[in-house]
Amino acid sequence: MSINTANALSARLPVPPLPDLMLEPLVRSALLEDLGRAGDLTTDAIVPADAQAELRLVARQEGVLAGLDMARLAFRALDAQSRFEPVLRDGSELAPGQEIARIHGSARAILTAERVALNYLCHLSGVATATASIARAIADTGARVTCTRKTMPGLRALQKYAVRVGGGSNHRFGLDDAVLIKDNHIALAGGVAEALARARAGVGHMVQIQLEVDTLEQLEVALSLGVEVVLLDNMDLDTLRTAVSMARGRAVTEASGRITPETARAVAETGVDQIAVGWITHSARVLDIGLDT
Repeated sequence: MSINTANALSARLPVPPLPDLMLEPLVRSALLEDLGRAGDLTTDAIVPADAQAELRLVARQEGVLAGLDMARLAFRALDAQSRFEPVLRDGSELAPGQEIARIHGSARAILTAERVALNYLCHLSGVATATASIARAIADTGARVTCTRKTMPGLRALQKYAVRVGGGSNHRFGLDDAVLIKDNHIALAGGVAEALARARAGVGHMVQIQLEVDTLEQLEVALSLGVEVVLLDNMDLDTLRTAVSMARGRAVTEASGRITPETARAVAETGVDQIAVGWITHSARVLDIGLDT
């Protein structure tokens, strides 16, 4: 990934950090899970209690950085006097061997917090990197990559933050902030019109309604009923292109269905507004980052 590409991905809007108040319980829970009933047996036996150390977070491969605050809080939780000095910030392009941050403080605390810090940092950087691979593929098409609710339990806010860092945008955060009418809703309601009518009657005027369609016939019904957003699910490119043409000026269009960096460009060139990709959160590969002396 070139520096210009990385800059283009992050130039749309700055991504504000998540507040520590949200992050600290996740970090504390992870540390408690790791410390178990007796603490860090290995480090406590080998490293003197008064030993101080300076270690560095270093990238092992190229990608996009995300999750620095989680690493900072992990080290700080075990040594309130530690100093975490970032060299880069979330959203930065990483190259192999590049220094990310320096940590000064209790050697025991640094080694004990290492795995929790790296677990969060590597995973969230992997999500940001996966998102960037799609965002890069569809650059200048007018389409945007968006995530889904296919997130790891307990990590949704973090993963969706990493998606934003990687140049993507967020779909709904949960079941309570938007309506998405899918095939099972339609089947149980007895049809598109009835499902839509019930949804409109059941939510307030500020809640957006999206309808999933699989065919052009379903799309025509949805558009005739004034649906605001349509999810065009698993359509081939020709059908997708026709669907976008039908919906233009009438509804926002979102494509979904096993979209990869290799196929995303062709999907975006059909004219869709959004491309929904689930694997950037639920199956993103971690980015290799290490802690070095």
